[in-house]
Amino acid sequence: MSARFERVLDARCELGESPVWCTARRRLLFVDILGQRIHAFDPRDGALESLTVDEPVGCIAPTTVGGYIAGLRSGLWLLDETGARRQLLAANPEDTRFSRFNDGRVDPRGRYWVGTVDESKQHGQAALYRYDRRGLVRVAAGLMTSNGLAFAPDGRTLYHSDTPRFVVYRYTYDPDSGDATDRREFVRLDPQAADRARPDGAAVDSLGCYWTALYAGGRIQRYDPEGRLLAEFALPVAHPTMPAFGGEDLKTLFVTSARAGGGEGGALYALRVDHPGLPTQLFDPAA
Repeated sequence: MSARFERVLDARCELGESPVWCTARRRLLFVDILGQRIHAFDPRDGALESLTVDEPVGCIAPTTVGGYIAGLRSGLWLLDETGARRQLLAANPEDTRFSRFNDGRVDPRGRYWVGTVDESKQHGQAALYRYDRRGLVRVAAGLMTSNGLAFAPDGRTLYHSDTPRFVVYRYTYDPDSGDATDRREFVRLDPQAADRARPDGAAVDSLGCYWTALYAGGRIQRYDPEGRLLAEFALPVAHPTMPAFGGEDLKTLFVTSARAGGGEGGALYALRVDHPGLPTQLFDPAA
């Protein structure tokens, strides 16, 4: 395993997020939330394709019907390949003056799990939702910034973090019903640490280990399924936001970042690892 992250793209994102490997296109998709753009990066030649959307886009995923599912401020949308809106799946049920959709993840059956962020940092009114053909269902409330969504390889554990509260949770998950139960604490970081590093976006590898980006901490941590810290890897940027496994063998760990703090923030980074990630699940509107 290489121990060093390298910058692979000067993406110049204000707030890079939601990297996801698109197997069909052999490209890494990611967004610039504040720049209101969707990017597709080809690691083979460094080519970058970009689409502009007309409001902040927190998360995306490829779908079984082409295009993307996207979490915007106004709601969950199906977008076509150009970024144009095709269908509103569910409106944001919160006050959009200080709420937008943030982190998302497709489950093993094609449902979309997505959370919101309370941009006021005062109300604690963000939430975690599940979307499928039955509609949008709130699963957890009272959050500040919903983040860190990921599933174990067998699909029976759901991970989820609340970034400003320095905690990652895990749930028992039923992939057939979509029910998440028995929430318990998985990892808690120290809010008194000098850098106030906190858990942002995440990914799970083929061994079931959870990789989390530490916002303000300048590093990625890897935990085993019992919540024991196995390793951490520094980045040349203070605010990494989310990792994703990609490349032909799913053994390249890509990480997005935020421009906050200056330096090389807003770029895309990559690290070769020993164990691959999990194949990307496609959102299925019929799930």
